[in-house]
Amino acid sequence: MVRSGIFSPRKLVEKFTPFVREPGMAARWFPGLTRPLRSGLADAPASLGRIGSLEVRLARSAKEIKAAQKLRYHVFYEEMSAIADAQTLASKRDVDAFDAICDHMLVIDHASLKRNKIGRLQPQIVGTYRLLRQTVADRHGGFYTAAEYDIQPLIDANPGLNFLELGRSCVLKPYRNKRTVELLWHGIWSYVLMHRIDVMIGCASIEGTDPDRIATQLSFLHHHARAPEAWRVRALPERHVEMNRLAKDALNEKAALRDLPPLVKGYLRLGAYIGDGAVIDHQFGTTDILIVLPVSALNERYVNYYGADASRYAS
Repeated sequence: MVRSGIFSPRKLVEKFTPFVREPGMAARWFPGLTRPLRSGLADAPASLGRIGSLEVRLARSAKEIKAAQKLRYHVFYEEMSAIADAQTLASKRDVDAFDAICDHMLVIDHASLKRNKIGRLQPQIVGTYRLLRQTVADRHGGFYTAAEYDIQPLIDANPGLNFLELGRSCVLKPYRNKRTVELLWHGIWSYVLMHRIDVMIGCASIEGTDPDRIATQLSFLHHHARAPEAWRVRALPERHVEMNRLAKDALNEKAALRDLPPLVKGYLRLGAYIGDGAVIDHQFGTTDILIVLPVSALNERYVNYYGADASRYAS
């Protein structure tokens, strides 16, 4: 018989998943993490921008991060093709150790209210982005991206630059529109200015794990967006998948650009470069590419659009 309520197996896994204490981190109970949550969430800025009922800001509590993890689970595991292990399936959350040290950017719809467990109406979290600053990553084992790409030589070659890793981006399907994307990028631009970020990096995903089926997209990125030598980062040798699968003159460039995921196209419009080689992520059912976006290379049109001081959607 399946048990329900607060004593169901899923609830117990969700409630009592332990974490490991690490020296130098302010420990805080946060079920589902393998590291204690860093302190300072309550000090997050009040708001990073607003369009109508939608607001972008950083998570202020463990409960809000938990809600972002549930959103990620819904998009990655229920809507897309990620494969859940037993713990992920039981908790219905997408969780990893990096969640404890990252900032979590949220898009909140104040016009969409849902009742929490105690019956209170709360605005719905409809989008999220995970942000990891270099100063934090250096204290806790480095960036998530390093598991797929050899990024350390790029960091070592630019000791005066401050890196920011972007990841785990997702938005609920009804909100996948220009307004939500604009608000997310307004929030990121505000965060970049706030923390004096010089370079943004991170993995973006193309759905599917057969590179031959997405050869047009990979080849287009290789021929038209590969990073110049000074910014080039290669996939780890044991994970490297060749992106140059079709000759440049054999490409239907219009079709290739159309087929790229909206997030990747957004990065390209901003002025991003693409790393050397793709990586197959079998857990998430995707092929990953590396995004490298120096702030100095940002498309001037977008900087002017959001405002040099991120004032366009300031609330």
